[in-house]
Amino acid sequence: MDSKVMKIALLIVTLFVLTVFGLMLILNGYGTTRQQNIEPQTETVTECDVDESGMIIGSDIYAWMSDETFFDEDGVIAKYADAMLESSAVVLSAGSVEKDIRVKIADENGEPVKGTVFEIKLSNDKTYRDSDRDGFITISNLDPAEYELVLCNAGTYMAPDKPIKCTVKAKVEYKAIADISYLIKTEADIDVEKDDTAVNDAESETTGNSAIKTAQGATFGIDVSKYNGDIDWAKVKGDGVGFAIVRAGYRGSSSGSIVVDPYFAANMQKANEAGVPVGVYFFTQAVNTVEAVEEASAVLTLIKDYDITYPVFIDTEGAGGAGRADAVEVADRSAICQAFCETIRSGGYTAGIYASKNWFNNRLDITKLSGDNVTWLAEYADAPSYGGTYQMWQYSSAGRINGIEGRVDMNLSYLDIDNDSNGNKAEKAEKADIDDNEDDSKQETVTDDSMKNKQNKEVQ
Repeated sequence: MDSKVMKIALLIVTLFVLTVFGLMLILNGYGTTRQQNIEPQTETVTECDVDESGMIIGSDIYAWMSDETFFDEDGVIAKYADAMLESSAVVLSAGSVEKDIRVKIADENGEPVKGTVFEIKLSNDKTYRDSDRDGFITISNLDPAEYELVLCNAGTYMAPDKPIKCTVKAKVEYKAIADISYLIKTEADIDVEKDDTAVNDAESETTGNSAIKTAQGATFGIDVSKYNGDIDWAKVKGDGVGFAIVRAGYRGSSSGSIVVDPYFAANMQKANEAGVPVGVYFFTQAVNTVEAVEEASAVLTLIKDYDITYPVFIDTEGAGGAGRADAVEVADRSAICQAFCETIRSGGYTAGIYASKNWFNNRLDITKLSGDNVTWLAEYADAPSYGGTYQMWQYSSAGRINGIEGRVDMNLSYLDIDNDSNGNKAEKAEKADIDDNEDDSKQETVTDDSMKNKQNKEVQ
């Protein structure tokens, strides 16, 4: 290559290099006004840049190995691990009422575990789910036999290592069902207008007055529910009320749910504090004896913390014709009432049946009812015409009592109750005379010496 060509080549290369260098300067702002605003940068290390060991943060190329979030940026693994730590073993328990198994999945304190869809597998190879996540599973229509139960899906909880056994009963026993609280609902859980629809049959035949009555050997009292609102129990006691029968609740005439009366707890507590002896009643819409045992078991659960001196009654009356139990046959209704009373007695309380004269005469078979039951008659008249035996008489629904706004039901009790006893037992006593001037031949026969049986009492 001659010298002239060499010079031309070197010139071209030099111009190319200068062009590239100039472009780089322009792109970085040099040679423009921007260059004048740039201050020299000096990198410094602050205390915040140094960790506890004295190392500059970011200089440890192995730091990821101790970073808990490196492989779990969203915290999913950490959350699951926390849930596993917080969870614990659950305990299975089971019982049977009639051709069924009722399972409870509980924590270490015996409380039902809520929020998990548990699954139970029986030895018949069928699986049942806790779909409503309340910690209870009811399995119906089982053949009487012994079954093994395994918790096959426990969610994040530890399932029991071994299955449990439960014997399915062929026939209901009149004993309180344990852990019945899961069946008890509040009015917030139901449609009240459709469910609380009891119709007082006695009001259709009202002929008597509503004044406070007195009778020899009788105690005047009232019965109350949410419809009586807030009650001043001190004033009630001061007005001569000797006892009160408080509604514990009702079974919904549409849904069939067992519902606690929203005023029950307040009425029971304040009546106890005021020294007014109390009993309770429950409006039934049971359609079989199993449901009657459920109702009685619920009542026993509700009353366990209160002093009860008067009986625990099943209130059997209509629900406007559309109630789920309105069409129950006489024999079945009688069996339902008897099952309720037997279950209440199994809990150590005196039991009874409330009904109108019409229902005692036409909707119940009193020959199928035990003489141990207290009869509470509803007949609104100056003197009852019911021909059977009764121990309490509701004679009006239009009474007036200090401490209660509006109408209230009025009653007379012929029971000999020990008001100082918390055992709810009617004391044994001889039958009182209907009138001191009547001779012994006019006195009625005592069919159960644990209570006074009164029939067609003369009211003064």
